[in-house]
Amino acid sequence: MKLKKRCNLLLILPADAIHRSRSGIFKKSLRYAPLTLTYLASLIPEQLNVTFKLVDEGVDRLTALDFEPDIVGISAMTATAPRAYAIADHYREKGIKVVLGGIHPTLMPEEALEHADSVVVGFAERVFPKLLEDFMRNNLKRIYEDSDDLPVEEIPIPRREFLKKESYITVNTMMATRGCPGNCSFCAVPHVWRNMYFKRPVSYVMDEIRTLNGDEVVFIDVHLLGDAQYSIKLLTALKDAKKKWFGLTTANALFDREIFDLVVKSGCKGLLIGFESVLHRSLKEIHKNSRVVSRYADLMKALHDNGIRVNGTFLFGTDYEDKSVFEKTVDFTNRVKIDLPRYSLFTPYPGTPIFAEFEGQGRITEYNWALYDVEHVVFKPKNMKPEELEEGLHWAWRETYCFNSIFKRLNGTRSLYWFGFLVNLGYKYYAWKLPRFNKETMADISLEL
Repeated sequence: MKLKKRCNLLLILPADAIHRSRSGIFKKSLRYAPLTLTYLASLIPEQLNVTFKLVDEGVDRLTALDFEPDIVGISAMTATAPRAYAIADHYREKGIKVVLGGIHPTLMPEEALEHADSVVVGFAERVFPKLLEDFMRNNLKRIYEDSDDLPVEEIPIPRREFLKKESYITVNTMMATRGCPGNCSFCAVPHVWRNMYFKRPVSYVMDEIRTLNGDEVVFIDVHLLGDAQYSIKLLTALKDAKKKWFGLTTANALFDREIFDLVVKSGCKGLLIGFESVLHRSLKEIHKNSRVVSRYADLMKALHDNGIRVNGTFLFGTDYEDKSVFEKTVDFTNRVKIDLPRYSLFTPYPGTPIFAEFEGQGRITEYNWALYDVEHVVFKPKNMKPEELEEGLHWAWRETYCFNSIFKRLNGTRSLYWFGFLVNLGYKYYAWKLPRFNKETMADISLEL
């Protein structure tokens, strides 16, 4: 079949109302560049005559785009799925082909097909080039799925040069691993990646790092230190590279003394750590090690003593929590001096076993996926009313980011005090604006379209 001579490809990363450009509340000081669009751009086969544009709705506006696409690719999470569907319907009404991919279409492909000409399920590395070739031959298939293990050599170097660098605190984002060896009940990752944990050869990772401008690297891996042997190799290489790096991990990984020492020596300046709860029973319920709570304070002191900042995440809404959990958690974050606490709500994602379990129990209260952003209640808690859970979340955000709490947490730490203070101000703004983004606001997918 004869190939089209050329095509215009538009790649879109939709944003929910909170994170959307202009109408949202997420500031540049809290935003690093996503990888999705730049990865897809790197997968376009060189032999195809494709002109493309990238739109990250966190920093861009579709209405300001001067580009007429022949085909549109949209990557969606659950919270951005309604927005993605609205954009997809908008372009399809014009006769333009639309492809949907990402976490939500992978979990809910039949639903996504109602709004797309084609859906990518799972990995895009091998199927996206084939999809574009099929489009150029007018032979686009309904489903593209790659169920095989992903060869690490097929993970490309992202096309970062097409990002608006001035819109992000950094564009030096990358991945060394994919998936997660854990199986936390609140997380969709194990179901998207089929409980697999992929590790790129350290030499590949270091080759990519050498392409970056500047001396900082942000790893956006869900669990960078999920395999001890691999972590030792990676951290040793990072130590020799003399870079400042930031990443995501669990407290468990850092209790390994060898790993901790290498984290410090390798140039780590900040970690996002999933503490999840200050209650032993809550951790056990979500399938995390419940014995570590008593060691959190010592871990925070050790990190601060070595100049490492911590963005600590906490989850509200498990079945063992009542209204007292909010004050206990805020008091804890102040006492152990977590630089940047972040709060979310237990969210059973559609397409996962926990969603099916809650639905079977009649506990799912929301089917508008725009509210599945971990900041809105979408199910019936056991020991609180839904409104009490959401009000408690808002209280925790406000109380944590009042000036009194900020000074308590930052005072006496060695982790770049003034930089930490400025980022806390960014979160303070977020904390006070969050209640304005109610169900009606989140559900308005027509904003800025």
